[in-house]
Amino acid sequence: MMSDYTVEMINDGLSEFNVEFHGPKESLYEGGVWKIRVELPDAYPYKSPSVGFVNKIFHPNVDELSGSVCLDVINQSWSPMFDLLNVFEVFLPQLLLYPNASDPLNGDAASLMMKDKKLYDEKVKEYCERYAKKEHISKSKAEEESDEDDISEEECGSSDDDIPGHADP
Repeated sequence: MMSDYTVEMINDGLSEFNVEFHGPKESLYEGGVWKIRVELPDAYPYKSPSVGFVNKIFHPNVDELSGSVCLDVINQSWSPMFDLLNVFEVFLPQLLLYPNASDPLNGDAASLMMKDKKLYDEKVKEYCERYAKKEHISKSKAEEESDEDDISEEECGSSDDDIPGHADP
């Protein structure tokens, strides 16, 4: 079913895996490549999968620290008629094409999108360049952390409200 996608199994099971996801064409995210972590509950397909971005993305409906996705069709209105192809071919591309700043998980992205669309677009593209290239999804955690040491707090968008002890994914 997922033959058009690169899938990496986790822990030798069938319920946790990563999927390589490419940003939709003709969007700010075009050219970006993300590793999406998928966890299938025991009751799948009757219960929705848990889906999250592993590498960073700047989007109002994706939590920057955890990568969690705010998407009604996955979180509230899931149906057993949906499958993982729907998630990767319809739901996630639609999320990136049509961000909803009025229901944010990333308040900074939502605020910037509403106040200064041009600056928001630039920041999305900057994140794609910095965190969403093919080489970024194959890096080890140690390599990612050493890269982040090179970024100043101002560039990174860090703030004093960040939770101490919680590293970026």
